Amino acid sequence: MAATSETRLISGPAGALEVAVDTPESAAAGVAVIAHPHPQFGGTMTNKVVQTLARAAVLSGRRAVRFNFRGIGASEGAYDEGRGELDDLLSVVAAEAGGGPLVLAGFSFGAFVTSHAVRRLHDQGRDLTHVVLIGTATSRFAVAEVPEELRPQTLIVHGEQDDTVPLSTTMDWARPQSLPVTVVPGGGHFFHGQLPLLRELVRRHLIA
Repeated sequence: MAATSETRLISGPAGALEVAVDTPESAAAGVAVIAHPHPQFGGTMTNKVVQTLARAAVLSGRRAVRFNFRGIGASEGAYDEGRGELDDLLSVVAAEAGGGPLVLAGFSFGAFVTSHAVRRLHDQGRDLTHVVLIGTATSRFAVAEVPEELRPQTLIVHGEQDDTVPLSTTMDWARPQSLPVTVVPGGGHFFHGQLPLLRELVRRHLIA
């Protein structure tokens, strides 16, 4: 997947944050920061969907940065219902992405947190080239709307048969924004057996 892969600790708002960085063989053209599923239900930066997003980012020529939210793995702190986790994501962006081209991506709970990071960074004038939200937890959390200017660069993917987050709730969230949703036929929340398809959908989006 990558010429180099390393795991390290960085300083976060609640203590150390564990970060994994995958770097493509050629010079990276930007950074993708990827957020994992719910910390209280087994979500970590090694989740297969998160790793699939990282592979897609590397294949598109970007440095992929995954991290464990507070209280997971070697990351310090405790679960904070999305508030502190947003701070974690923003601190990873500040530490790892510099001021260059930035992709934000997230899966499930991570997509919810990513939506608020997109809003915050956009309001601050940060250059966001792409947004990727997979299996967005629209039935469980107040997912932020995507800023209108970023909607053409946003990819929403949801499994047709997702029994964790019903497709209908994501459609209800996307409809007022006129945001297209890419539906994977027969797909569940974790896209079992369909991760290569998911990787290709994301890679194509990132190189478009």
